[in-house]
Amino acid sequence: MTYIKTAISGVWIIEPKVFNDARGYFMEAFKQEEFDAHIGTTSFIQDNESRSSQGVLRGLHYQLAPYSQAKLVRVIQGCVLDVAVDLRKGSPTFGKHVAVELSADNKRQLFIPQGFAHGFHVLSHEAIFTYKVDNPYTPSAERGIRYDDPDLAIDWKISPAERPILSEKDLKSPFLHQADMNFIL
Repeated sequence: MTYIKTAISGVWIIEPKVFNDARGYFMEAFKQEEFDAHIGTTSFIQDNESRSSQGVLRGLHYQLAPYSQAKLVRVIQGCVLDVAVDLRKGSPTFGKHVAVELSADNKRQLFIPQGFAHGFHVLSHEAIFTYKVDNPYTPSAERGIRYDDPDLAIDWKISPAERPILSEKDLKSPFLHQADMNFIL
């Protein structure tokens, strides 16, 4: 696998080596020893999967410390724009984001450390999204930030004629300057 640093410290793009032949392909999606050597030790405890239709936007979600989650995300069907926003107070990139297209075709993965909000927008007809987390879902610690916060200035690849499909909870999320967060770099 190739590990690519992004503009925000701690966020990594991971590109697997894919072996194609007449039967299809083979790749290693995760290898703990190699991951630890490049990114650091992360003890993933759970794998999650979601299916979403085109235009669905999920996020921006996070959990307060000590329940914050590091995530290793990828798409096994379709294509999404995946976004990680730095919420670590004291970070030189606080409020900045990384946006990466993840697809079944490019097989890229994104590692998002604790202290980040995360979301994605489905660009294909349908997408199956899978991810590993290092902490369980804790409803009392769950928080969100508005996807369209002008201070974040995220280009979600939404056409002017398109309206993203959002959950009621995501529609009610606060802007970054109003958000409850407790991450310190």
